[in-house]
Amino acid sequence: MITPLHHVQHFHRMTLMIVMLCLAVEFPGSSSSLAASPSTVPPPDQANWTVALDGTGTYISIQEAIDASKSGDTIWIKAGTYAEDVTVHSKEGLKIIGERMDLVVLSGLKRVGTLHIGKWPYGARNVEIHNLTVNQHGGLGLGIFNGGGILLKKIHIKGMVFGQEVEDVTIEDCVIGGSETTGIAFANSKATLIGNFIHDNDHGVSIGGTSQVLLTHNVITRSLFEGIMVHDTSTAKIIQNTIVHNGGGIAFHDTSQGEAHGNILTDSQVGFLFSPQSQTTFSFNVMFANDANYLLKEQSNVPAPPDRQSQTDLNVAPTFVQPEKDDYRLVSNTKLRNIGTFQFLGALPPVDSGS
Repeated sequence: MITPLHHVQHFHRMTLMIVMLCLAVEFPGSSSSLAASPSTVPPPDQANWTVALDGTGTYISIQEAIDASKSGDTIWIKAGTYAEDVTVHSKEGLKIIGERMDLVVLSGLKRVGTLHIGKWPYGARNVEIHNLTVNQHGGLGLGIFNGGGILLKKIHIKGMVFGQEVEDVTIEDCVIGGSETTGIAFANSKATLIGNFIHDNDHGVSIGGTSQVLLTHNVITRSLFEGIMVHDTSTAKIIQNTIVHNGGGIAFHDTSQGEAHGNILTDSQVGFLFSPQSQTTFSFNVMFANDANYLLKEQSNVPAPPDRQSQTDLNVAPTFVQPEKDDYRLVSNTKLRNIGTFQFLGALPPVDSGS
């Protein structure tokens, strides 16, 4: 059994590690998925640069292509494993597109964090990156620092994603997992997470500082602790997500604010955990097979009073197509259709009859 004390100790260790990662970034001298990409992406007509390890492109190095590019350019990356540290900064409107998510792999080289978008004190704006895999290096897969207007789509990040002092960041249709700390962590940032599969991390998503984050249609599973943790003075809107088989569901710490509507929270020790000082609203969430649904975080966790719980919860077993294979679509005859204002509850729509 994981005790609240063990949880707090682990949280402090996680916070310390994030700070250490940030310092490493600031001083570079220091040492069945939802987002399946089944087809190869052809080079865009407007590609300005092509990167290919076999020498058939403009460059054999991704970083060389980025350094040579101008704002508004497109870089297309052919299949291969690129053992290099990649940084995008001081660029406007740059697009980086891989041939296919599972064919283009950034494996890192020396630095903490294989892919950096922004570099202290320089940021990057309106940058898009699509269709590749990023392996973690030194505990960090992808770091986003300064700037904004960042779109990450159909990327497989094996390790942690960390964003600090960024705005208008969208992470969409990505697979993120295997971090020994947190899958996605934001500090003092504004972001949207939509349609991602976040799995096998200590925490699924951590939202801290003064961050404002919208999470919708994400599947979060197999976190050692909470699927989503909101702390400090952050604000989170958590709409239609499937949060299953985690140590905890969603936690609102400190004076954070949040709302959670239309989610599925099942098979966890706690559905919602929140501090007395937090401000929260809940509606139409599926709460099933949790040890406790609502706990108030004090010196010892106690059941939350009725006025801090939702009166519209559903105690219904959500029947998924093949959860053992990470297929968390609802079956066609689900009871979770047309609930409140939602066509369905959870991240993924029910399968059509006969599919």
